[in-house]
Amino acid sequence: MFSYVLKTLWRHRTRTLLTVTGAAVAMFVFCFVGSVQEGLRRLTTGSDANRSLIVFQENRFCPTSSRLPEDYARKIKKVPGVREVMPIQVWTNNCRASLDIVVFNGADPEQIQKTRPISLTSGSWQQFASQRDAAIVGRNVAKRRDLSVGDQFSIGDLSVSVAGVFESSVPSEENLIYTSLLFLQYTRGLDAAGLVTQHEVLLSDDADPDHVASEIDALLRSGTVATKTRRKGAFQANTLSDLVDMIGFAHWLGYACVGLVLSLVATTTVMSVQDRIKEYAVLQTIGVRPLRALRLVLAESTVLCLVGGVIGTAAALAVLAVGGFAIGAEGATIAFRPSLELAVTGTIVSLIAGVIAGLAPAVQAATVPIVNALQQA
Repeated sequence: MFSYVLKTLWRHRTRTLLTVTGAAVAMFVFCFVGSVQEGLRRLTTGSDANRSLIVFQENRFCPTSSRLPEDYARKIKKVPGVREVMPIQVWTNNCRASLDIVVFNGADPEQIQKTRPISLTSGSWQQFASQRDAAIVGRNVAKRRDLSVGDQFSIGDLSVSVAGVFESSVPSEENLIYTSLLFLQYTRGLDAAGLVTQHEVLLSDDADPDHVASEIDALLRSGTVATKTRRKGAFQANTLSDLVDMIGFAHWLGYACVGLVLSLVATTTVMSVQDRIKEYAVLQTIGVRPLRALRLVLAESTVLCLVGGVIGTAAALAVLAVGGFAIGAEGATIAFRPSLELAVTGTIVSLIAGVIAGLAPAVQAATVPIVNALQQA
């Protein structure tokens, strides 16, 4: 009797269309909020976040305020468990939360190529390594700023030549611009010769991250600048602490969207059942059992919710794929990226919401008193 359900929905096509549209908008917002939460989880968990350390100046927050001697890398490398140390100079156009943050990471080009999970989609590693003011640009930054190989990109006191565009298996990497360390150290106005923002420490497989971190801080305590060393994930979570709180609040917005879908579809289904109460009585008189009537109404609400949810989820995934959105603060960025998990979650939530929304009107249709209903005008 699925064709009967479809004919019933088509009979009130305007109401059906409005309900499907409302469900699609609500699920669009739900999936967008979910992508932000996924981006934060990817940034603060995983092997990259837990198996590497960030050495930062103690009691400093914005990258522009952390100034560590580049020579610390030589001392850090002697600590047991350290596999490699990469000095990084960070420059950002905005230390506050922004949807269009630009973050430069200056490091040794050979180390970048060896340690970073990136691959060039266009351009040349050789040009990047041989030209001091060359830069390789993350795919999302290139998309937002309309950059391609050979372009000149300027922001603030920095002006670089785009030597390549890269993609990465780590979404946050695609919101960075990499330059040589010397370029950022000797850029006019930065005054950072011999200094770096942080040291990124890659650990051996058998090293204990927390133990190595405490050893590094103890070793450098007698140096000119005190340090605070943390796992990369913990460092980024602390850096984005204000955004973490905001994203946690947005979690409730996702729940509110699901509640909106439930309310909207339930209201539409109740109206549909009340308009056709006599019809359900007739169905029972010709042999349709109450359980079959209940399933008909549940199918109606589920179709409404599932169609709207799939449309909203698909639209959100498409916008996320094309937009390359990210939000960042203090040099760390959260990338919004579509995923299979997000698509499955949106579809399952729509399905469950449709079933729940139809329960009350389905029971009403299944238990309608036949005589009273047939007497209605």
